[in-house]
Parts: sequence; structure tokens; C-alpha cells
Amino acid sequence: MRMSIWVLLALAAVSTVSACGGTGGGNGPDSVTVYSADGLGQWYRARFAEFTQKTGISVNLVEAGSAEVVSRVAKEKANPQADLLVTLPPFIQKAADSGLLADAGVDFSVIAENNRDKDGRYVAIVDNYLTFIAHPLAALKDARWDDFLDPRLKGKVQYSTPGQAGDGTAMLVLLQHLMGDQDALDYLGKLQHNNVGPSSSTGKLQPKVSNAELWVANGDVQMNLASIRDDHSNFSVFIPATGDGRRATISLPYAAGITDGAPHVGNARNLLGYLLSVPVQQTVSRDALGMPVRADVKPESGPGTPAKVLEGVDIWHPDWDRVVATLDASLSAYQNATGS
Repeated sequence: MRMSIWVLLALAAVSTVSACGGTGGGNGPDSVTVYSADGLGQWYRARFAEFTQKTGISVNLVEAGSAEVVSRVAKEKANPQADLLVTLPPFIQKAADSGLLADAGVDFSVIAENNRDKDGRYVAIVDNYLTFIAHPLAALKDARWDDFLDPRLKGKVQYSTPGQAGDGTAMLVLLQHLMGDQDALDYLGKLQHNNVGPSSSTGKLQPKVSNAELWVANGDVQMNLASIRDDHSNFSVFIPATGDGRRATISLPYAAGITDGAPHVGNARNLLGYLLSVPVQQTVSRDALGMPVRADVKPESGPGTPAKVLEGVDIWHPDWDRVVATLDASLSAYQNATGS
């Protein structure tokens, strides 16, 4: 049977997972293991400590790229180690479609329909959006997509690889939405003249932009704002405009689901319910620098917040199930267009 392109890309990178997080596989009944796409580490540490204090359940965390964590769950399917999987679209949908997720058994009714699975297998825990970062040397003001094609940026632009990274996949999907399929491929083909090369992790691009090895890279609002706050990164966060001046981005939430055959399913449900609770969601804007997923929790505003970055920006919520249905073809066309 032919493996889909996204699986092949992910398996090529999966050997790096164990180096990107904590220990895998909880020991004993009072533990739960989380495999998560990277970016929420500091928020996790605080919330997991509170959860352990309240319940006595310890949390083991493994962080890696969006596709990598799904691939590890797939490789361990015969002997599951993870209890809770957290990743970005379209990888959470792929995990569900591949039978890697079970019915969560948690009430999702307070979460908007576009942020939860209709079959109850996964739900967003932190809303997030595709962004870009630029070093001051890039001198980008009111940046547009075509600015990335400027010859002065040759060897100074890099974006995470579609099919391997959630942010890179989201970039491809957004460009298809804004430009149409063929024009998006033509654009990315032109961008290859400036692009450094593939990257399986979006997070690894941030320090490169901060130290001016790169001038421009893709990212997401949560990860980028957290890097500025926690690492004092030297870059700005922005959303480029199309030729008509319209700025638009794509919703890219961290979504969580309980793994099929989870060794500590009860603890996983307990943790997922806790992450969706009002007190925890009230910390999302301030501590995680994402957007809360509950309609009854309002995001914080002001400088350095996601709400500020998103001012005047159109937010697109794609039908990720439709994206998944055409993803293999999109990735194949992307590889042909870019020669990657």
C-alpha cells in the first residue's frame, strides 16, 4: 500500500523526536504522558504543575515538530506510550483519520464548532495563527507577499517544510486560498530563489532570524511572541498583505486528542478537561500568548498580545477535513514546483 507523502516526510524526521522533549511513557497509575508539537513549553510547565498539585497525577511531556509527534504515536501503536496527543492541523485530522485517536469522552460543547471534531476525537486547547518574523535588517514596512521575492533577500528567507511542519503546511494552504492553486505554486517556485532550504521545525528558525543568519521566516503568533518575551528575540511579528493591501491569515490551533489505547486514559481525560477549564483558558493570552478557545473567555489586548498582531487581519478558518483530502496532491505539486 502506498504511504501518503505527509507520512513519508514525517517518518524521515521522527528520529529527532526524543531529543526535543522530556521522557516518553509514564510509569504507574498516577501519571499521564503528553506528546505535543513544540511551542507551549512554558505554559505547559505552569499548568501541569498546577494539575499535579490538584490531582496528584504527574505529567510527562515530549515536544517535537507537528508531524513528528504524530509519527511517533503511529510507530508505537502496538505498544502505546502517549496518552494525550497535541498537534496542529492538518496533522491532528490525519491522526484521527488514521485511527490514532479515541473518543475523548470530554464535554466540548463550550468550544466553537470550527475548533472541535464533530466526532469528538479532538479539540483545540489554544488558538493560534500563521505569522511571519523579520529581523530589523530586512527593513520590511507594511510587508506584502511579493516583498519576499526581492533579490536582496536571497539566502535570507526560510520557511518550514509543508508536510513536515504545521506552520509550513498552513503557509501552503493559505497561499492556495489567497492566490489559487496554480498561482500559489508559481509564487513558491519564485520564492525558491531566496529560500535557504527545507526545515522540519518552525521553532528552529526563530534564533536564526534573531541573530540575522536569516532575515525572514514563517512562524505562528504564539510561538513568535513567546520567543520575544522569553528569549528577547530580535525580530518583529507581522502578517503580510496581498497585492491589494489585504492582510489575512489562517487559524492554526493547538488541538488535543486522547490516543487510541492510551495506557492512562482516565488521567488523560482529566488533564484535557483541565486544559479546557475557565481558569486555565484565562491564562492563555497572558502566559501562552495564544488565544483562548472558549467563547466565554475574552482574550487580553494591548502591546505584545496576539490580539494586537491580529488587528485589521482577516482570519480564515479552513475546513481541515477538505484540506486533508487533497493534501497529498498539494504536497506533490509543491515538490514539483519547488524542486524539493
